[in-house]
Amino acid sequence: MAYPYTHEKEVRVLSKYFGDPAARTVQGWRERGGWQALEKALTMQPEEIVNLVKDSGLRGRGGAGFPTGVKWSFFREDGKPHYLLINADESEPGAFKDRELCRWTPPQLIEGALICAYAIRAQHIYIYIRGEFFEPAAILGRAVEECYEQGIVGRDLKIDVTVHLGAGAYICGEETALMNSLEGRRGQPRIKPPYPAVVGAFGMPTNVNNVETLCCIPHIINNGAAWYKSMGTEKSPGTKLFNVSGHVVRRGNYELPLGFPLMELINDVCGGIRDGRKLKAVIPGGSSVPILHADECNIDLDYESVAKAGTMLGTASVIVMDDQTCMVKAVRRMVDFYAHESCGQCTPCREGTAWLAKILRRIEEGYGSEEDLDAMLDIGKNMSGTTICVLSDSAAAPTASSIQKFRDEYLAHIRDGRCPFGKHEMARPLAAAH
Repeated sequence: MAYPYTHEKEVRVLSKYFGDPAARTVQGWRERGGWQALEKALTMQPEEIVNLVKDSGLRGRGGAGFPTGVKWSFFREDGKPHYLLINADESEPGAFKDRELCRWTPPQLIEGALICAYAIRAQHIYIYIRGEFFEPAAILGRAVEECYEQGIVGRDLKIDVTVHLGAGAYICGEETALMNSLEGRRGQPRIKPPYPAVVGAFGMPTNVNNVETLCCIPHIINNGAAWYKSMGTEKSPGTKLFNVSGHVVRRGNYELPLGFPLMELINDVCGGIRDGRKLKAVIPGGSSVPILHADECNIDLDYESVAKAGTMLGTASVIVMDDQTCMVKAVRRMVDFYAHESCGQCTPCREGTAWLAKILRRIEEGYGSEEDLDAMLDIGKNMSGTTICVLSDSAAAPTASSIQKFRDEYLAHIRDGRCPFGKHEMARPLAAAH
């Protein structure tokens, strides 16, 4: 069986060599058609590359979906050092695609990064990878060393590459907090403007791209914009790595065209809900986006369709929950994570995430009140759009959507003093006994 499971409906562009250890090396990548895009790009003017990426319609794969070519077009020859930062922190709960790209095809990332650096006139590339990714970081580091040994980076291009290990803070996945961390400062987001393209890392113009985004670049250079737009939808072209976790038969990474139906992904590609159970809810873009009720899941997985359904595609980290999931417990665990990972810089986030976590735990353990539900919705409103970054919104979104769509479940915990799914059945009596 191919890595670790593949499906006939996949369109494997970025993930074609997942499971192939030889693709990790410079020579192995060359034997598989690698480095041709870099050679071609170096015969082009930087503006030509930027326009090609614009024409392809590639959108950033880190969550926001901002047009990549437009982002690159902000950089002009200005006599200043330019930097390219690659966000390989990938700490969104439910996301596990970028680490696999670093683990299996690091030369693909390096090639895309060098093309980008050439296009934006950057002299140094920093790959900021999450410190817990021990194996992917080691493999990526060895690939960079090999590129230096063979003159692919450094000597010939005069572009340096540094692999920088983060210390495991979720907040450093935010681009300006990432820059602060890289500079040796506390990992806290910066107020914008100025934007990184103007004042970024070390005070210089800086472009920040996701791993998956840059891995698309060699294929666009080789095959052209029209080829890329032949996949996906008009406004969301190309393929996407969907990381599926939760209560499906076959969890994993699947590369599919954007616009692929969500229910087809769950029932066909992933083999359906495990143990013969029914679908209850889906979080389509990692734990920081609003939850979809099972009745809302007949949608296509592209940026516009998912937004129309009232949530976000985000990192395309699809979390599937069956009918035995306790939504109160699930959301409490998400909010606990965000409360722990808040940098504490903004009061609505520092206080709000902690309040939500406290109230959710009280409800989960059978000591909540119906007034708590309105209180959480009110707290969430004050947390949304009021902080420097969106970590605060990330805690408020699943909380509000779960109350709106699974209110009966919250009321069962409150009125009966127990979880209807058998979690914390004895919470109230035991607490009273102590």
